[in-house]
Amino acid sequence: MTRGNGLLIVIEGLDGAGLSTQAAALAEHLKGKNKRVMLTKEPTASPIGKLIKSALKRDYEFSLFALQLLFAADRAEHLEKEIEPALSTDKIVISDRYILSSLAFGAVDNDIEFLKLINSRFRRPDLTVIIDTPPRVCLERITRNRDNVELFEEEKRLEKVREQFLALKSYFDNTFILDGDREKAEVSREIREVVERTLVGSIYSLSEKH
Repeated sequence: MTRGNGLLIVIEGLDGAGLSTQAAALAEHLKGKNKRVMLTKEPTASPIGKLIKSALKRDYEFSLFALQLLFAADRAEHLEKEIEPALSTDKIVISDRYILSSLAFGAVDNDIEFLKLINSRFRRPDLTVIIDTPPRVCLERITRNRDNVELFEEEKRLEKVREQFLALKSYFDNTFILDGDREKAEVSREIREVVERTLVGSIYSLSEKH
């Protein structure tokens, strides 16, 4: 797989932790610094991603093993069609979920070593931020903001997923765990500080948008 020159930043955590909000806020911040940014997420809008979303909404029933294979297939397409082309043009790619989500959510019901294996050939992130928000808080936000609760969104299961995320802190270099049970602005500020402190040389070496 082609390796681009850009940067891949990943935002991870439980559903309801504020991933989409914080990924978008970081993208806007970096654009404000005149950087070329692509904001993306998993599952994707591809046919495989749409199938996963239907399964998460319980429209289709797959075995939890098969679902993990679909996540890996969606990621392969995501990298080839979106992420790698953007990185090859010196863009900063911010992904709302990536490999650690598959490992943390999937390991509750599957062998984590197998999950690591099927994701082993994918690009490693340059920086990962895990937004650590208590499951109770996440579920309160989910029920407040949407009508349906998806597959995996149950407090005891989310507690196990949270444990997996914390245990995976050392799986990739430059992985940071931040407290998500705070005001959005506080979390955003800390994410910006982590990104700029960790990747400052790399970010400023990238070409600016025209």
